[in-house]
Order: sequence, then structure tokens, then C-alpha cells
Amino acid sequence: MPDRLPLPSPTTRRTVFTVLPLMYLAGLIGLNVPATATLFELLTPFNLLASLGLLLLFHTDWRPAFGLYCIAAFSLGFLAEVLGVHTGLLFGEYSYGTVLGWKVAEVPLIIGTNWLMLTYLCGSVVDRLPLRVPLKVLLAAGLMTLLDVLIEPVAVHMGFWEWHTDTIPLSNYLGWYGVSAVVFLLFYLLPFRKTNLLAPLLLLLQFLFFGLNGVALLLG
Repeated sequence: MPDRLPLPSPTTRRTVFTVLPLMYLAGLIGLNVPATATLFELLTPFNLLASLGLLLLFHTDWRPAFGLYCIAAFSLGFLAEVLGVHTGLLFGEYSYGTVLGWKVAEVPLIIGTNWLMLTYLCGSVVDRLPLRVPLKVLLAAGLMTLLDVLIEPVAVHMGFWEWHTDTIPLSNYLGWYGVSAVVFLLFYLLPFRKTNLLAPLLLLLQFLFFGLNGVALLLG
């Protein structure tokens, strides 16, 4: 594979920018209709894989440094979750359900993919700002933690994972911030192009999807 790939054709770009919001809208509706909620919960891993695949379709710089970031983001995120599940360190006392699919060491493999996609999204969007790397790291980690605030109640409701405490502990958000900051440091220091035309839209869809699902939970 060459280091630099062209962007998808204009037709492909228009198609993706149309289909992706419709895909998330379908998920939002499907999860809130009792007759289809279980099916759409089971489709969550496939939605995540499809989102990451489309995101990578718009990535143009495939130097080895980008591959290193992908491996590091997946591995660090996954291993942090394994440590968290088995020791309660980093995030708090919690465990994963069966909705997210195959597990290794009691953690679904798709969780590593989630860490990769979310750090890429937040990192790419924040990289557009004229800031030094340390500030980008801090801001991107904050953005990702803000997203986790929206994710948590929805994920617990859908059975992705459950907390062994009455409330979601503060340590979860501190751990999320700390682990993501390490990944973001690698993201910004490794020499590859961070710009991705699809990243702002996909990040916005993540915020809207979990935010609106959270509102539906409160109203329901």
C-alpha cells in the first residue's frame, strides 16, 4: 500500500455523508422502539466497525507511523479495560455484558476498536486548532471524557457493561481522561497526517446519538 492515498471520489463522499447520518438515525430510532431495541443493541458492534471502516476510508496518510498509532490505541485501550475489569483500578468496579460480542480476558474485543475510533475522531478534530501539542493532548482528552459522560448512562441501559456501585464513580472519568491522554500524546507525536474530512461529522454523530439517547432515557 502506498504511503499516501487519494480521497474517495466526490460521488463516494456524497454517498457516505448521506448514508452515515441515516445509519445513526436508524440506530437512534431502533433502540428506542421496544419491538426493535434488542436487535439494534446486538447490531452495535457492526455499527462501530462500519463507522471505523468509513473513517479509515477517508484517511489518506498510511505511513508506518499511522499503523503504529492504530496498534497502540487499540492495545492500550483494551489493556486498560482488562486491568480495570480485573482489579477495579483506573475506572472503578465494573464488568461487561454479552451485547458487545466476543471477549478476551472478560473484555469485548470491540472495545479496543472503540478506543481507536474515538481517539482518532477527537484527535483529528482538535488537531485543526492552532495549539501546541501539550494543549492539544489536554483538550482532546477533555473532549473524549465529555463524550464518555454521554455514553455511560446509555451503555449501562443497553447492557454493554454494568457498574458494581450505586453510581458511576468519578474514577471512571479520571481514568478515561488519563488513558486517552497517553494515546493522544502518541497520536500527536507520531508523524502522520491527522486531517480527515469525515471525522467532524462522525464525532458530531457520536455526540448526538448518545446525547439524544440519554434524553430519551430521562423522558422515558
